[in-house]
Amino acid sequence: MKNLVLQLSFVLLATISIPLAAIAQSDAVILTVDGKVDGGPLDFTAAELEAIGSAQVATATPWHEGTPVFEGVPMDMLMAHVGAEGQEADVLALNGYRTTIPLSDFTTYPVLLALKQNGEYMSVRQKGPLFIIYPFDEYDQLQNDLYHARSAWQVRSITIR
Repeated sequence: MKNLVLQLSFVLLATISIPLAAIAQSDAVILTVDGKVDGGPLDFTAAELEAIGSAQVATATPWHEGTPVFEGVPMDMLMAHVGAEGQEADVLALNGYRTTIPLSDFTTYPVLLALKQNGEYMSVRQKGPLFIIYPFDEYDQLQNDLYHARSAWQVRSITIR
C-alpha cells in the first residue's frame, strides 16, 4: 500500500505545479534498495542520496535533444554505501518497467543515478525523480539497445541479487 501511495504522489507531483526544488527538501522516500545489502531494505530521500556523493555527465541520449548534463550519485558509490554484495541490480521503475544491470557496469563505466538534468531536479514527467544514465558519448560500446534498456528512468527501487 505504501508503494501505491508513493507512486500516486509522484504522479500528482508530475501533474501539478510544485517547484522541483521541493523534491530535494522533502522527507519523501524516492528510492528503496534491498536484497544483498547491509541492513536492508534501505530507503533514501533525495537529500540522503546527494549526501553519498555527486558527479555529472554530459551525454546525448535517445530520449533527449542535444546533450543534457545529468547530475546524481555515482552508482559505484551508492553500491558501496549500501554494501551491495550481489552480481546484479534489478531495477524497478514507477511505470512498472524492469531491467537488470550487472554490478560490474558500475565499476566499468561512470554510471549515474541522476536526480538533476541541466541543474534542475527531474519530475516524473521529465523521467525523474531518478534516472540511470550511462555516459553514452564517452564509450562507443554503450551506444546500443542493450545499454539503452539498462538506462531506466523513473527508478523507484533497486534489488541486489
